[in-house]
Amino acid sequence: MYRKYGKRLLDVILSIIALPFFALIFVVVAPVIVIEDKGPVFYNAPRMGLNGKIYKMFKFRSMKVNAPDLRNEDGSTYNSEDDPRVTRVGKILRKTSLDEIPQLFNVIKGDMALIGPRPDLTDGEMTSARKKKLTVRPGITGYSQAYFRNSDSMEQRSINDIYYVDNLSFKLDVQIFFKTIQTVVFHQNVYRNEGDLK
Repeated sequence: MYRKYGKRLLDVILSIIALPFFALIFVVVAPVIVIEDKGPVFYNAPRMGLNGKIYKMFKFRSMKVNAPDLRNEDGSTYNSEDDPRVTRVGKILRKTSLDEIPQLFNVIKGDMALIGPRPDLTDGEMTSARKKKLTVRPGITGYSQAYFRNSDSMEQRSINDIYYVDNLSFKLDVQIFFKTIQTVVFHQNVYRNEGDLK
């Protein structure tokens, strides 16, 4: 019951309740993003969601305009503390995960859930594990984000995502929610520096 109906209902209700918080963050963050390098406030990243549907994921823009897409050797997105592509305000947004807040609109639209597997890039092989992952909506946060954030490999992320799909429950979502708060507050595993770039 929770998996099929309760989770989606809870997502919509909580996202609507959180909109005033988003508005407050927007009023503070948006002018700073524009002033720093005159670019757009939002970055719309194409992602693959439920049943393989492509959607545009909203984020506060943390990189300079037209920053190149750099990847680690395993295909994961490059994320380093000294990444020259990231703006000054972007570093703060990433460290606090405030850049993810606009995804509340994706949740309300039905593209995403508050909690779920990591949003999938649109490229790559459609493996059986990936197909299984796409049977649920991707989340603003999830098992990987809460417990590992950016420190795990793509292979481990896939394992974590499948674990979540197999064990999806209200109890697990609550655990992930509170673990996410802990991880963000204490700035745990913000960056991943060990991978080589393509």
